[in-house]
Amino acid sequence: MGKYKRLQHILRPDGRTVIVAMDHGGTSGPMPGIVNPEITLQQVIAGGADAILTTVGVAKNFERVLGSTGLIIRLDFPASDLVTGVYDCELFIEVEEAVRLGADAVILSAGPGQGVERKTLKNLSRVAQECERYGMPLIAEMYPGGFNGPAEMITIDNLKLAARIAAEWGADMVKMPYRPGFAAVTAGCYIPIVVLGGAKTNNEEVFFTNIWDALRNGAQGVAIGRNIWGHPQPARVLKVLNALVHEKADVAAAMAHLVK
Repeated sequence: MGKYKRLQHILRPDGRTVIVAMDHGGTSGPMPGIVNPEITLQQVIAGGADAILTTVGVAKNFERVLGSTGLIIRLDFPASDLVTGVYDCELFIEVEEAVRLGADAVILSAGPGQGVERKTLKNLSRVAQECERYGMPLIAEMYPGGFNGPAEMITIDNLKLAARIAAEWGADMVKMPYRPGFAAVTAGCYIPIVVLGGAKTNNEEVFFTNIWDALRNGAQGVAIGRNIWGHPQPARVLKVLNALVHEKADVAAAMAHLVK
């Protein structure tokens, strides 16, 4: 199977996607909302997720639940919650293992910046070459300053640099944080960008407004975890996201799904 065929399991015909990130258990353990992955998977798939981003363990143990939903497997490990001040990642899984598990794409974290780019960008380049051999799409999760690095590193100029580096070194898609002025980031990157959800928030209007702004400025989807499965009604959150991403609804119209 080639990259184009696999990507059709992640991107809808409109070229956009709603990805539910469920890889948090690999670093943070059984967080509320993903204590039982089977139940969470059933909820988010029924709610309209286009793809699931998760770990090799979830992919192996819940294959039947995943069914035909797009599957993205994380290859690397940043650091557990017991470790602080580490912003780079170690590769734990090979692309071949993801192929055996039926993945439609793989993902790893990388980013420019002192102390992280020599390791993480080398990982990106090596895995990109391996993905070419297997016809496997590669998503680069790009953080200026490294994975969950210093907040001051997440500027538009640094995001522009990070996204373009991912494209130049072989990624097929970028996952990264949003900041106002995102049009400058997408304009300088010739592969699709999806924006991540970040920390859990209780300000839903700001959260969805940021997503809407990213989409109207060139982002082609979202990859969100805690703000979906950490919500009391994950299926309704997915309806809002699908309205924003695939129906191109405005924020008010999309958020009406939360109260229906």
